[in-house]
Parts: sequence; structure tokens; C-alpha cells
Amino acid sequence: MNEEPIKVAVIGVGMASKPHFAALKQLSSSVAVTGVYARNEVRRKQVAASWGWPSFNSLEEIAASDTDAAIVLTPPNARMELVTRLAQAGKAILMEKPVERDLGRAVALVEACEMSNATLGIVLQHRFRAGAVALGKLVDGGTAGRLQMVRVTVPWWRNQSYYDQPGRGTYTTDGGGVLMTQAIHTLDLMLSLTGPVSEVMAMTSTTNLHSMEAEDFATAGLRFENGAVGSVVATTAAFPGGSETLELDCDKASMRLRAGELTVHWHDGRLETVGDLAATGGSSDPMDFPCDWHRELIAEFVDAVKGGRAPRITGREALRVHYLIDAIERSARTGALAKVEKVT
Repeated sequence: MNEEPIKVAVIGVGMASKPHFAALKQLSSSVAVTGVYARNEVRRKQVAASWGWPSFNSLEEIAASDTDAAIVLTPPNARMELVTRLAQAGKAILMEKPVERDLGRAVALVEACEMSNATLGIVLQHRFRAGAVALGKLVDGGTAGRLQMVRVTVPWWRNQSYYDQPGRGTYTTDGGGVLMTQAIHTLDLMLSLTGPVSEVMAMTSTTNLHSMEAEDFATAGLRFENGAVGSVVATTAAFPGGSETLELDCDKASMRLRAGELTVHWHDGRLETVGDLAATGGSSDPMDFPCDWHRELIAEFVDAVKGGRAPRITGREALRVHYLIDAIERSARTGALAKVEKVT
């Protein structure tokens, strides 16, 4: 495999860029940042200089350069055109979640990359936490027995000032509220462990704690294709904010992943703990978490590009959580049970 550092451009310098920039600094032996780009010239040059990197003047300059890949950190509504242009230029793309603002646009973006044979990876970093990795091995190995019940809780908090930012918590910019912007991480992790959900019964709402267009509260009952049942409660109105949890109850053990810490209660009396509790951005500071998970995700993506293989979380893989969120939203709108469409 080629040992030369992969050349990467970063597009977007907003709030989401912080852990990516820190991770890229730690990966400097295998990743060379060729430049930073954002539409605001002053801002992009300021940020690039602060990290010791060059800056690009345009998307066209990136497309024409010898850059191998681009990390796209723009808001969801600013993705389609630039990702399509990068894909057509033969660049590999690692993009922040969500794929797009709604299911239709997300599918279209993934298909555009596939038509250009461009590698597309999605940043859903919760899969890379130590506790999540350990939980995956237990589930895949079958040692915990058959899955019977799933419980997801995302009790986060966002100040009103968070939603006062232009476009935040809107359908035209973010694609929605707590489901698309916050809970998507835990829901994606859940699906990677449990397999598909077949149907949901849901309710969403906007509490009086926030003035915003989209929902800050969502709850749903789930039925999985493997016969298990489950529940989801997600909110950004739970002051002061707490750690998200994913609980899997199986025949032989109950497993609880809280933030990065996995606790396994075996039916025979054994108790195991893997990983550590860590801040996850659940409180008023959305970026209050380490860059470790981003570092591991970027490193895996770089390894995939160098090796000519698909990354662990491809665009099509990420569509699974979009189909689930779409079903939750449909059920909430109609008050009826909603089937979850399958990723083809």
C-alpha cells in the first residue's frame, strides 16, 4: 500500500470543523492538508493560518488540484452542487452527517457519487468509540444471545442562542431538529448493531423551551425486522443535558452504552465494563467532546482510499438512518404506524 500521505482539502470552517482540524493535526504523518476553503475569504484565510495550512480560493481550484480527497463540513443545504463537482473531478469525499436535508435529496446525492465512481464516506463517529466497538463484537459474536429489546435515550440540551443562529433548527438549512442533527448519531449506531427497523409509531413536538421551526423532542416505538422491539426518546430540551444511552437487552445479557462506556450485565451474575465516560456534546456546548472518534474515523477513511476499498460508513450505508428518520417523521405527521423503507 502507498505510504505517502494522502492529500486532503477541508471545505467548511464552522462549528463542526473543530474536532476534524484537531484530528487532522494528530494524523499529520498520514494526511497532508492541502488547503482549507470556505466562501468567506477573510474567515477561511484566518482559520487556515491559525492551523498552519494553506487556503484555496475556490471549489474549482480544489477540483483542479492534485488533492486526493475532500472533507466536507458545510451545512446540509450547501452540499449537493459541491459534492457533485468534487465527485466528477475524481476526488474521494468524507462528509459530515446528515447526507442531505431529507431522504430524497440524500438518495440523490449518494447516487450522484456512485455514478461518478467517487468514494463517499459519512462522518458518524459514534461507531468508533471504544465502548461501541466492544459492543459490536459482543453482538456480532452472538455471545449475548438473541436481541429482544432496544432502548435509546438522547437527553441533550441546547440554549436558545444555539437556535438563534441563521438556519439552525430549520428544514431548509438543517433538514430538521433533534432527529436529523443530534439523535442521528445514536440511531445510526443502533442500526449498525441491531439491524433494520421494520416499522415505527412516533410523535414529535417543539417544546416551549425553544423558539424554532423543527422539533426539539421526538419519541417512537420501534419494531425490528429480527422481531425485537424498542423505543427512542430524543430531545435538546433536557436541561442541563446528559449523556446519550443505547441499551440492548438480549437472552444472556443486558448491555448499556452510555457515552463511551459500555456496561454488560450477564444473566449469570458477571459484570463487565469497557471504555470510559466522556463528554459527548450533550450540554450547552455542542463541541464539548474529544477528537478521538473523529481521528479514528478519518484514519479509517484514509486507509480505505489508499487501499482502493469502500470506507466503513459509505453514503449508501448512511442512508439506513435517513430511512428510519423519514419513517419517524411520517408517523409523527400522520399519527399512524409507518413502514421503514429499505435501502436498495
